[in-house]
Amino acid sequence: MDVQLNDKLVIESISKGYKGNPAVLKDISFTVRDGEFLSLLGPSGCGKTTLLRILIGLLPADSGKISKDGRDITALPPDKRGMGIVFQNYALFENMTVRQNVEYALKLHKLPKAEVRERSEHMLEAVGLADQSRKYPRALSGGQQQRVAIARTLALNPDVVLFDEPMSALDVATRLSMRTELKQLQAKFGTTMLYVTHDQEEAFALSDRIMILDRGEISQLDTPERIASEPANEYVRSFVLDNLQAKVDSLARFIRRGGGAS
Repeated sequence: MDVQLNDKLVIESISKGYKGNPAVLKDISFTVRDGEFLSLLGPSGCGKTTLLRILIGLLPADSGKISKDGRDITALPPDKRGMGIVFQNYALFENMTVRQNVEYALKLHKLPKAEVRERSEHMLEAVGLADQSRKYPRALSGGQQQRVAIARTLALNPDVVLFDEPMSALDVATRLSMRTELKQLQAKFGTTMLYVTHDQEEAFALSDRIMILDRGEISQLDTPERIASEPANEYVRSFVLDNLQAKVDSLARFIRRGGGAS
């Protein structure tokens, strides 16, 4: 694989299997560019969450290599990889306030107390939750809880953040708002983001590039524009483009009515 100077991650020949499913991931190779938003798109069971967990170090690969900034991190534990992860269920501590949740990981890294407070306050301000810092997670909406999870991850200054379907439990209006906020945070901090989703619309709205997975293999990795104009195969055309078109068609008659058409 040719490595470019702006490659943040280089993934080479990653494979993973389990008893009863020996080919969850099949010789996966790709690069992630510094500062890009890359979505991993595919249906349930295609291997995207398994791949995410291997990248962060929560799961070992059966074979293959992961490099970050030219350094082999394949065998490093999660806290030595300079990466963060935001889970689907937020994983907040219910017995801690918003601020305490954000401070938790910072304290584990034994940072000075003043720095812990400064970083937590800065991140809560960045995600628009400075006025909610003394509340407990149960008092927050789903979107606010997701912002806390993102603030907690970004407080550790990771240069790569992984998202495991973080918006699947949110209502439509909150998801749309969170998309905008996530892109604004990426622009502000220059963070490289890998985003797992099964939602075609979400991937196209957020991504610089999209990696489409099918049964443990990469079907296509390209920009949304190129995927739309040049689908690599029938699977990409069916799973991505046909599904997007179906969503457009299902709403078209309401849009026409709203515009005054008979």
